[in-house]
Amino acid sequence: MHNSARGKKGEDLAADNLLADGFEVIARNFRSKFGEIDIIALKNETIIFVEVKSWVKYGAEDLQYSIDVKKQQKIIKTAKYFLLENRKYSNMSIQFDVIFVKNNIVNHLASAFTESV
Repeated sequence: MHNSARGKKGEDLAADNLLADGFEVIARNFRSKFGEIDIIALKNETIIFVEVKSWVKYGAEDLQYSIDVKKQQKIIKTAKYFLLENRKYSNMSIQFDVIFVKNNIVNHLASAFTESV
């Protein structure tokens, strides 16, 4: 399976998992000049910005290989841009999660990093 197809399937599985866990998915593949956020969701007055990683050979323990400080900064800048564009969410708590998908198994790492990078 090509990377783009694997990525799309992983994002679909991640979104389905979030919905099953009571999250409301409000956006997918949100883009700005800073980067892209795979999934933006809501739960309990918290807005969650989710990076999805669909890997064949790596797992959650390899977080540093996929989401280094530079990538985190891009996600944070894109999240801030989203909040500027969608002010109705600006007073909510913010969380940055990572969802790993490997062999159709979804591993949700809540609060994977914070805005203080």
